[in-house]
Amino acid sequence: MKLLYITNGIKGAAGLERVLAIKASYLADVLGYEVHILVLNHNNAPLFYEFSSKIILHDISVFGNPFQYLKKYILGIKNVVNKVKPNIISVCDDGLKGFFLPKLVSKKIPIIYERHVSKVIEIGVNSSFFKKAKVSIKFLIMNYLAKSFDKFVVLTDDNISEWNLKNLKVIANPLSFYPKQSALLNNKKVIAVGKQGIQKGFDRLLHSWKIVHHNHPYWELSIYGKHEPEANLVSLAKQLKIENSVSFYEPVKNIEEKFLESSIFAFSSRFEGFGMVLIEAMACGVPCVSFDCPCGPSSIIKENEDGFLVANGDTDAFAEKLLEIIQNDEKRKLMGSAAKENVKRYLPEIIMLQWDTLFKELTQ
Repeated sequence: MKLLYITNGIKGAAGLERVLAIKASYLADVLGYEVHILVLNHNNAPLFYEFSSKIILHDISVFGNPFQYLKKYILGIKNVVNKVKPNIISVCDDGLKGFFLPKLVSKKIPIIYERHVSKVIEIGVNSSFFKKAKVSIKFLIMNYLAKSFDKFVVLTDDNISEWNLKNLKVIANPLSFYPKQSALLNNKKVIAVGKQGIQKGFDRLLHSWKIVHHNHPYWELSIYGKHEPEANLVSLAKQLKIENSVSFYEPVKNIEEKFLESSIFAFSSRFEGFGMVLIEAMACGVPCVSFDCPCGPSSIIKENEDGFLVANGDTDAFAEKLLEIIQNDEKRKLMGSAAKENVKRYLPEIIMLQWDTLFKELTQ
């Protein structure tokens, strides 16, 4: 079967690229699909994540003013579709333009839309009235156009309520790794992962960490993610007088190793699309403390079994749960063991079987 993914790019270090690398490679290497990926303005750039060598990449160049850009975008997609003649198309473009694709290609080809973000991510925090109005109009257009897809796939049950559609289906993201070994959970290390910025809530985490540091000054917090100077996290750590116990690192490809060296994973996001790093930490046998934010954590974490869910924004309660795991070695190891077992439901062989079934249903 020929499958064509349409996306903006695959060279970055973000979650969509990581997930697409796992899914597309599994389909090509394990399930025998002929996988094609259409990207924009790739220009032979190196890839952060590893994609199967069997995957065929199609790079279309789009530039100029909005009208020129759109013209090149439409023409480029039509050319690739006519050349590949895919049995099915899957759109992984969270922007508005991706919603128009059913209008651009042959109606004989089943088209799926994969929604990788929650609406709350686009609305953001403390948005102005103008921005909220603008986003609301955009969502109305998206919801209307989304009806044209054969299936509209979201990541969690929480996402279903965001869309007024009859073609919805929930398929979670697959794990990117599941190591044989598990974290020993003996190191005095807490880890957090994500791009610095308002969404990931590391400012909230630092306020919680001040309480933890006061009680356990020898424990360390390591935050991995793209540095954003405007986030002022280094300054905040100094202001809170915790700079000696907090370290900031750029994204690393071997994040699995960092999880295995840690004893607790802290997930402080204000909102999410899924929570990929949550399931990755659990795959390494690391218990999690997470804010119960939309969307993802409540679908992933089993409260008081493999981690803790804390009321979104309650930094004192977040600190209390971190302290509870820190101070109870037996509980920490029981939770870590449960995390590694419970997260098996996200293994690629389980998640990708759902995709394989969907593709076959739509092409029969």
